[in-house]
Amino acid sequence: MNKFKYYFIVLVTTISFFSCSKDNPAEIVPLREYSIQYTTDIATIEEYLKSYYITVTNRPGFNDDQDVVFTKIPTGGNQRSMWSYLNATSFPKLLSRDVNFHGITYKIYYLVLREGTGEKPSNVDGVLAAYRGDYLTQVAATTTTAAELRVTQFEESKFPQSFFSLLNTITGWGEIFPQFRKGTYTTNADGTISYSNFGAGVMFLPSGLAYFASGSGSIPSYSPLVFSFKLYEIQRADQDGDGIPSYLEDLNGDGYMYDFRNKVSYPITPTVNPDDTDGDGFPNHLDVDDDGDNFTTRLELTYKDSNGLNQLYTFDNIPDCSGNTTNSQRIKKHLDKNCK
Repeated sequence: MNKFKYYFIVLVTTISFFSCSKDNPAEIVPLREYSIQYTTDIATIEEYLKSYYITVTNRPGFNDDQDVVFTKIPTGGNQRSMWSYLNATSFPKLLSRDVNFHGITYKIYYLVLREGTGEKPSNVDGVLAAYRGDYLTQVAATTTTAAELRVTQFEESKFPQSFFSLLNTITGWGEIFPQFRKGTYTTNADGTISYSNFGAGVMFLPSGLAYFASGSGSIPSYSPLVFSFKLYEIQRADQDGDGIPSYLEDLNGDGYMYDFRNKVSYPITPTVNPDDTDGDGFPNHLDVDDDGDNFTTRLELTYKDSNGLNQLYTFDNIPDCSGNTTNSQRIKKHLDKNCK
């Protein structure tokens, strides 16, 4: 009896489920085309740049140094729009960077308030940065209200405590932070830290280089994002663990390294990856054997020159203890002896 009752309940539940599903089918919305959405996003971003002005706080040594306030230019106002700084020769300057992604070319605008004085991160490093994030929304006109470009703050981090890997954040961050430099800092008597001379700017990201259709938290899908930021410090990474920081495996020195094996993001693979020594498809920062000689880079780094410095050789040309180049068999013995 109990068994019959169990199956009866399952049958009723199943029928009810399918009945409800039929009456209230889940709405499936197809993803928008990246190229079409980009056209909408860049128009929104350029409208924002042309209709808002900035007020920047210059107080070196204070926490609010390089804070930015964005204000809509009132009707008849004569304030300088952000757009007026396009390709300026002094700061602030509005620049742009073209990024090939999703099979299209994105233009990322970014304001340079201050470049910074230290090293630049590569797009695979970590950054310690204060930031504020806003998203842009086009609100359609109604019978009683005009169309409006609305700006909504969704996050702010004034006192960052940890580094963000540029490989694990939204794509736009990795494209813009390498254009800036870190600054300097001092530790105060009360244990707090004061930063100065840091790079500071604003990036304007199309949704395809941010969260696109998924959105995030309070950020709606397909939202262009605006981040004002201050680059305090960088953290060098070694993605393949070969003993060489990844930024040193950027062979052409442009600050950017890409893995073109990802056919979704990079559907058109370049003929030559400038950061792939042996041409095996793995960029050097992800390749434990950069030169393709079947000996790991870490192993090759165990050799030191006459000054005691690590040197990277193709394995067959590592000098022996007498300074002569050796074949692979002698190198194996050389490794075992460690030139003692």
